[in-house]
Amino acid sequence: MYRGGYTVNKAELVTSMAEKTGLTKKDAEASLNAFMKSVEETLVSGEKVQLVGFGTFDVRDRKARKGRNPRNPEQVIDIPASKAPVFKAGKALKELVNA
Repeated sequence: MYRGGYTVNKAELVTSMAEKTGLTKKDAEASLNAFMKSVEETLVSGEKVQLVGFGTFDVRDRKARKGRNPRNPEQVIDIPASKAPVFKAGKALKELVNA
């Protein structure tokens, strides 16, 4: 599936999931959509999703801060506080990627 520097899109991921599970592409896509929706709902509710060996989806708070306008570096702008979804790879996934 990995082709060096190539980004896998959703359709390709669905195809790979269908091949690995024996599901139809339609069922694999429904499964992927359900997984993504479940992760989204959990993060929105303020909880995290931890998949042991794979990684953790979480939300981090970003503080308000000052920044520079990229079009006019002289201009200082206020960047409001926000929340950012993050993914932290688990140990097993890191080891697999680095092997």
